[in-house]
Amino acid sequence: MELKTLTPELAVAAQIHAPDLQEIANAGFRTVICNRPDGEGNDQPVFAELQAAARGMGLALHYLPAESGKVTDEQGRQFGALMDASPKPVLAFCRTGMRSTTMWALSQSGQRPLPEIIERAARAGYDLKGVVRRLVNGGKTPVEVADASHEVVIIGAGAAGIAVASSLLARQPGLDIAIIDPADVHYYQPGWTLVGGGVFDASTTARTLASVLPRGVHWLKSAVAAFEPERDAVILDGCRVVKYKQLVVCPGLKLDWHGIEGLVETLGRNGVTSNYRYDLAPYTWELVQRLRGGRAVFTQPPMPIKCAGAPQKAMYLSADHWLRTGALRDIDIQFCNAGAVLFGVADYVPALMRYVETYGIHLNFGQTLTAIDGGARKATFSMANPDGSKTCVVREFDMIHVVPPQKAPDFIRVSPLSDAAGWVDVDPATLRHKTFANIFALGDAANTSNAKTAAAARKQAPVVAHNVLAARGAAKGEARYDGYGSCPLTVERGKIVLAEFTYGGKVAPSFPKWLINGTEPSRLAWLLKERILPPLYWEGMLKGREWLAEPEMVG
Repeated sequence: MELKTLTPELAVAAQIHAPDLQEIANAGFRTVICNRPDGEGNDQPVFAELQAAARGMGLALHYLPAESGKVTDEQGRQFGALMDASPKPVLAFCRTGMRSTTMWALSQSGQRPLPEIIERAARAGYDLKGVVRRLVNGGKTPVEVADASHEVVIIGAGAAGIAVASSLLARQPGLDIAIIDPADVHYYQPGWTLVGGGVFDASTTARTLASVLPRGVHWLKSAVAAFEPERDAVILDGCRVVKYKQLVVCPGLKLDWHGIEGLVETLGRNGVTSNYRYDLAPYTWELVQRLRGGRAVFTQPPMPIKCAGAPQKAMYLSADHWLRTGALRDIDIQFCNAGAVLFGVADYVPALMRYVETYGIHLNFGQTLTAIDGGARKATFSMANPDGSKTCVVREFDMIHVVPPQKAPDFIRVSPLSDAAGWVDVDPATLRHKTFANIFALGDAANTSNAKTAAAARKQAPVVAHNVLAARGAAKGEARYDGYGSCPLTVERGKIVLAEFTYGGKVAPSFPKWLINGTEPSRLAWLLKERILPPLYWEGMLKGREWLAEPEMVG
């Protein structure tokens, strides 16, 4: 007998027999719910036999049978009522445990987030895609569904989503495209490093989403709840179903602020900041200006993360300000990196190490921030030891710049589109889904191994645009993405180490070495970052102008 845990209060199992009841009672269960009708199989005991065998064991038994594949909304409600009224923990069973899991899921709709319900069931070995619409609809079978249908549907109106839409329209004007995104504001996120360094004003990095969407694109202002790729359908919150011929998935990633104990309660005060949030980047600059002595800690979580160089950028710009104002000699800078190296592409490390030495930065590799006490100004790190064990390290701070752990959005992680790690599973060159031929993905949510940067999305968007049209018979040949990513490392105010590389960490400069030598700090690279890239983003990338981004073609 295998018991599969859904919650601390509920486990499910396949068919149990009378001899199993003592083991169930010994395991601490106090209630058993039978969800299998009597007589369904030749090898099952009837419920009355189980009731008789359970006498004297301290077990309460309940009979709530459902036909296989036909769990009703009412049975879901009854299951929830039984759970509420019964002594815990509870074991529910049917032939395989699927009906019990389905009843629990329906009872939890509206009480738990949909991704949590699906994920808990999946960990127990049960796939709930057959009832996902009912779960979106509050545990009720939808009576009326307001369907929409478009030739191309794009999930996400960030840099990748808008760039793909614009590139598609540049190739095929008038194409029926819908973008699904619940946001009101579009952000130029690469600018937040310079906001935290006192170079940009935060307001220059934000525009209304309506103002940057390509003309003629349908904007569905809603959140995605689930995917039904076998039916070419996306389910939105409220159970609205949107059908597509081609689907492009680029919702970005999820910043898991709750992944660090105590962080949410202290963000934006007590010296705790992060350039990964629009409203906190100005606080970073405020703290940098205010700090005249003490300890400044900068953290980097395990990969993958959005812009792997961003944690260092914040540190270098801060250190440069303290150097220029004479405060650096009184400030202890600690860089706590969960990884094992300063930067993933070795060619750029020598230049960065010179700045590490100039600023007197202490490097701490293999250290992951796990908890923070803002009031006490203490941060706790988990340190990996050579023998595989872990040690806790507590550091006091006067200022700490935190980068949260990052993962795919919940609705992606639990979907049929994801790989084992939760990212959208695509071919790294064509960006086409490995299972569903009419689905593509790009940007931060894809499982490609490139750096998750806007520069990568700028190169990916034309590839996806061409391949979508080729799949529709409107273009010839196949476009391929080589893994290009760029990370302008702001090592001081006025100089940048311009890291550019493709799959495998191969250096891939966009400019001749005499103009910008990316492995050395450059003033011209700073001008590129400060003056050229922002208008290139707003007026180039988001408008479908593929300057220096034409895709490589095969066939």
